[in-house]
Amino acid sequence: MADLNEIADKLSGLTVLDAANLVKMLEEKWGVKAAAGGGMMMAMPAGAAAAPAEEKTEFTVVLKDSGANKINVIKEVRAMTGLGLKEAKDLVDGAPKNVKEGVNKKDAEEMMKKLEAAGAKVEIK
Repeated sequence: MADLNEIADKLSGLTVLDAANLVKMLEEKWGVKAAAGGGMMMAMPAGAAAAPAEEKTEFTVVLKDSGANKINVIKEVRAMTGLGLKEAKDLVDGAPKNVKEGVNKKDAEEMMKKLEAAGAKVEIK
């Protein structure tokens, strides 16, 4: 078995962006979805899984362009994602990039409004 202290030390050295990428990688590898907020995951009703052609419930907020007021866009991205200053700046500088994935329609629209108010061009997929 791997040395757990060594693994903990390596994980402590990750940036927030690297940690987020690690979570996505492990979700794909293990076929699971991390619960937000550490709460218990709720089971889907039996009929919900079988319903064909349901309305899309998960959306991705995509930053297309940071616009002229990049500092305000970085501030909004940090507030929405919990990223550090460097990671948020890298995300904004690397546009087009996904800001947040798997959010509901209401939250995606709120994020879009805030980012557009800060001067960014945003798309919801």
